[in-house]
Amino acid sequence: SSMRVALELVKANEADACVSAGNTGALMATARYVLKTLPGIDRPAIISALPALTGPTYMLDLGANVGCTAEHLLQFALMGSVIASDMLDVERPRVGLLNIGQEDIKGNEIVREAGELLAQSGLNYIGFVEGDGIFHAEVDVVVTDGFVGNVALKTMEGVARLIATFMRQEFRKSKARVLQGLVAKSALDAIAERVDPRRYNGASLVGLNGIVLKSHGGADEVAFENA
Repeated sequence: SSMRVALELVKANEADACVSAGNTGALMATARYVLKTLPGIDRPAIISALPALTGPTYMLDLGANVGCTAEHLLQFALMGSVIASDMLDVERPRVGLLNIGQEDIKGNEIVREAGELLAQSGLNYIGFVEGDGIFHAEVDVVVTDGFVGNVALKTMEGVARLIATFMRQEFRKSKARVLQGLVAKSALDAIAERVDPRRYNGASLVGLNGIVLKSHGGADEVAFENA
């Protein structure tokens, strides 16, 4: 397949990176087979920067691993911390574990066990983070399994498109609204650009001996260029 050919080129150092909009599971499995994982890492994870109030939040896994153990989540946290440290120029990035509440008793057994491992890891672990904390909490890295992470990511993209659609509808309801829209056009355009999912397309598959990026399967030219 073209995906396998691209990964073989990375392995042979004939290409610096592979960017694919193909099936996520196939990309993860093939990349793991061809490039192998880094020492101490069992599975690659998908990470991307998401817009937040105080700067980007790095979140993983966004879809490579549907089922994870507590040890896998610890490995994801380690990789996320390294990446956030480089990208944000922060010595000890704040790491949070995505959960349905902030109390220690919340969440399933795997999440609670992962929380205990993270607390003993030496990372700058701040505890459990709820869904809204991805955007509002004082956190640099949010860790979760690929099932929850992918659902959260697709929900964010859907909400961004919904807001954009609602705004266009409201500013077309009357001539007065059209004029108001023209007056506020520069601010509205800036907001639309900040929340445009296409800007954040292209998530890195980390933990591999090579650079692999996963593009959204429905990416247009702008989104794929960003990847």
